[in-house]
Amino acid sequence: MSHPPATTELAPRLPLFRLRSGELGSVPVVVGLVVIWIVFEILNPAFLSAGNLVNLALQCASVGTISIGIVLVALVGQIDLSVGSTSGLAAAIVGIGMTSGGWPLPLAILGALVAGALVGLLYGFLFTRFGVPSFVITLAGLLAISGLQREVLGPDGTVNLPYDSFIVQFAQVWFLPTPIAYGLAVAAAVVIALTGWLSMRKRVAAGLSAPSPLSVIVRPLALLVVLLVVVWYLGTDRGIGASFLFFLALVVAMNYVLTRTRWGRSVYAVGGSVEAARRAGIRVGRVYVGIFVLCSVFAALGGLLAAGRLTSAGLSSGGGDTNLNAIAAAVIGGTSLFGGRGSAFSALLGIVVIQSISSGLTLLSLDSSVRSIITGAVLVLAVVLDALSRRSRAAHGRG
Repeated sequence: MSHPPATTELAPRLPLFRLRSGELGSVPVVVGLVVIWIVFEILNPAFLSAGNLVNLALQCASVGTISIGIVLVALVGQIDLSVGSTSGLAAAIVGIGMTSGGWPLPLAILGALVAGALVGLLYGFLFTRFGVPSFVITLAGLLAISGLQREVLGPDGTVNLPYDSFIVQFAQVWFLPTPIAYGLAVAAAVVIALTGWLSMRKRVAAGLSAPSPLSVIVRPLALLVVLLVVVWYLGTDRGIGASFLFFLALVVAMNYVLTRTRWGRSVYAVGGSVEAARRAGIRVGRVYVGIFVLCSVFAALGGLLAAGRLTSAGLSSGGGDTNLNAIAAAVIGGTSLFGGRGSAFSALLGIVVIQSISSGLTLLSLDSSVRSIITGAVLVLAVVLDALSRRSRAAHGRG
């Protein structure tokens, strides 16, 4: 007698099975974020105020965008230490282009993005053609691009962007109208519900394990409730900033590319095993080049958002802790430094954690050195969890 395929019966056990096998996913990050918010709210009730959360979201946009690129290079087991410098160069190009250059803003933005793409293309060429480690290439790039940034800015070393320009208004002034925000929240839940339902039907038809219909419905409904509450609460202040919404759109788009396209599957394959990817017919060199180019373009985009938020571009653009925060956000968000594991949402979760720590300590009037110490400790904890997760999966595999 034939037996029906194991589909919905096994579905409720799948998340628990992944946790037991070491697939922690974003669970530790979310739990840690909740703990951070509770602690800071107890220490200062202004932390979870609508106004502070709106500011926190705006602060996430620029470095979070840069961190998306770090997620990509980490997925293939590489690193880019020059993303801060690349973002600073992009800010310098758009600032000088708009002011003394007299360029139209679209041309200035295009020039900044092309410069970022060329940087990534050079990295990809050096890495694939000569086998120079990405650590060395991008470290040299950090120094060279910083010098190029100084040349672009000229003797003044800084340039102010017109406050009424699109880039400034977009980064710090424009907020989503509340009705549109509610509409987007409903649309996001509907899309997730339809996607989950179609995926479940395909898996059932193929005889594979699939989530239960109840879980497919409950997940988007829970998300809808959360999104509606967030839109309502932030709407009591200024609402959702356009720059943060842009960052969210980039995260969702890259998550789709990584999980739903052949190129995205190739990225995970290369990160998991380069040799196995080659044997499977994947053009590994092209994947590496594409990754480096995208990383530098995201760095340039982040630099443009930062310039708009600060209303200026200068020698300090992309400097300070921009590099470290972008890398830390990717790792804290759950991207493995060993390659092959992580998602675009790692950048979102990680940068929210980092900016929450920064905002909370600022409200407590603590020195920036304390913020660096705590962020470093959280980063070490994230790497330790990653190592433990890898060890647990290896032990489960042997078992």
